[in-house]
Amino acid sequence: MPVRVIVGSQWGDEGKGKVVDLLAAEADVVVRFQGGNNAGHTIENVRGKFALHLVPSGICNPCTMAVIGNGVVVDPAVLRSEIDELEGKGVSAANLRISGSAHLIMPYHLMLDGVVEAALGKDQIGTTKRGIGPAYSDKAERVGVRMQDAMDPEGFRAKVHRIMEGKLNLVRRVYGHEPVGLREECDRYVDAALGLRPYVDDTSLLVWQAIRQGKSVLFEGAQGTMLDLDHGTYPFVTSSNPLAAYAGVGVGIGPTYINEVWGICKAYTTRVGEGPFPTELFDEVGDKLREIGREFGTTTGRSRRCGWLDLVALRYAARLNGLTGLAVTKLDVLNDFEEIRVCCSYRLGDTLYPELPPYQAVFSRVEPVYETLAGWNEDISEARTFPELPAAAQAYLTFISSFAEVPLALVSVGPRRDQTIRV
Repeated sequence: MPVRVIVGSQWGDEGKGKVVDLLAAEADVVVRFQGGNNAGHTIENVRGKFALHLVPSGICNPCTMAVIGNGVVVDPAVLRSEIDELEGKGVSAANLRISGSAHLIMPYHLMLDGVVEAALGKDQIGTTKRGIGPAYSDKAERVGVRMQDAMDPEGFRAKVHRIMEGKLNLVRRVYGHEPVGLREECDRYVDAALGLRPYVDDTSLLVWQAIRQGKSVLFEGAQGTMLDLDHGTYPFVTSSNPLAAYAGVGVGIGPTYINEVWGICKAYTTRVGEGPFPTELFDEVGDKLREIGREFGTTTGRSRRCGWLDLVALRYAARLNGLTGLAVTKLDVLNDFEEIRVCCSYRLGDTLYPELPPYQAVFSRVEPVYETLAGWNEDISEARTFPELPAAAQAYLTFISSFAEVPLALVSVGPRRDQTIRV
């Protein structure tokens, strides 16, 4: 059975939630391995529409174990609320498991996120202010609190209060900020974390056992390759590693257990927040993509920046992740375009870049070099096989696959689970 990793091959928001929800029907275990509630996966199925931020998309399948790995930073209040909402809509969270080694986001992390970002002024990174970066910073500095700390309620509460006092002193002395109600918020978060104790388990062992038993395991990445802390558009990146190679680290299995890596990409490109985006469109075409694609963040509600498909970035993602399959989503958004442009290289001055420049100072100034392909200008939402697509749509997908040097695995032609073509 496959041990498959699903990763975003752009700047996030590629439709990973729908793909994972679809594949979860075939999976025994679905694992979230990095990020926090700065991610949002929207899934739509017979049970309704769900915006998930921490709970793995596989939760909607009652036969699937949904695992939050040690690589995730967990906001206990958000997770508790998400579980309550799911159960309120008839979706059981009984199969949810949380790694005891997962670090927790606390109110002082949210406080620091906002204070530090505001202090950056015009140089702001564009953080979602969910406390993700400060929580990962505490993890790296070895002063974080983990899910397993909640197993000792008194010691846990005392530890949180002790760290909180240190953070308070920091923001007072360095930033001149005086938070209000922080202790009460910390107590609320501690109570939420204590309520999550029934879900805590040795998830590394559980996933390893599932693989050894020949079960199907699906790893669900958050964000996207171009937001990777090491290989993305630094510093306009997330605070974790969304690459496929981190899947093993983020739950605690060796890389040799993984045998498939699928990259998810939209039929065009979007980005939320600050940072370079070579194919961004500032005209009516960009507005049209945003409107038809409903390009507003699941987590933040922020309008996404929209542009034509960047194939140079996609090929970069294919190389970094070792993609074995490509899933193209939102192809139907391009239904009403007579022509479709794709970026096949970059230019800066007299220099042409067929691959992603290794230096951000260059990448932030490049201009896209486009090729123009024919649009199909018809509704494709009822297509269920590749030959049922218009010839121009088939040619577009074939061009993408050939350029990225990754075989097509799946094509999405609408938001519902059944609006999918398996190639």
